Amino acid sequence: METDDNEIPDVNNVFKIEPYQFEPLRAEKSCDDRQNSDSEDSDIDDEEAIQVEQRLHNTAWCECGNCSSMTTMEECVCCAEIDLVHYKTETADQEIHCIIEHESFIANCLNRHVLHVSMYEYLENVGPFDDNDPIHEIYRHIAYRRFVRWIWHRLGRHNRKILPSCVVQKIRETFPSEQYCGFRYPRV
Repeated sequence: METDDNEIPDVNNVFKIEPYQFEPLRAEKSCDDRQNSDSEDSDIDDEEAIQVEQRLHNTAWCECGNCSSMTTMEECVCCAEIDLVHYKTETADQEIHCIIEHESFIANCLNRHVLHVSMYEYLENVGPFDDNDPIHEIYRHIAYRRFVRWIWHRLGRHNRKILPSCVVQKIRETFPSEQYCGFRYPRV
């Protein structure tokens, strides 16, 4: 049985390939399922409203004892709730309950001399600050960046992390401002 080199075998008959053969099937909801999901959605909305109320107007969620209520629910996070931050407190040389007591935090995020040197690195890599920005606001910005670098090492563009409330409050207390903008996601 000789085959011609120019002949192309028909594999569709051999393998039975059909269009969309490996696509997942769409699940159709019945009328009862839709009504149940609507009631579940309203239950979730009620739970979210309760959680927002619990987070925004008290500090019962704080485990370290240094947090304060923030302006949004997303910002109401304790250092003990973030695994990498909590790990730093557990592995510290002395026994500490909050990340703001860690000697590395104090040295890297609150020391004006360290922040001043980091400011030159920031200017070299990112660009100049506005001439109207007071130095304490620049230091606060750099302190937030240094904390992120210390905990998460490097975050990419549009990859943001919410800092613990105790950290934000300590940096704001050290480098005060008349106006705070809080956490914001990047513009898309």
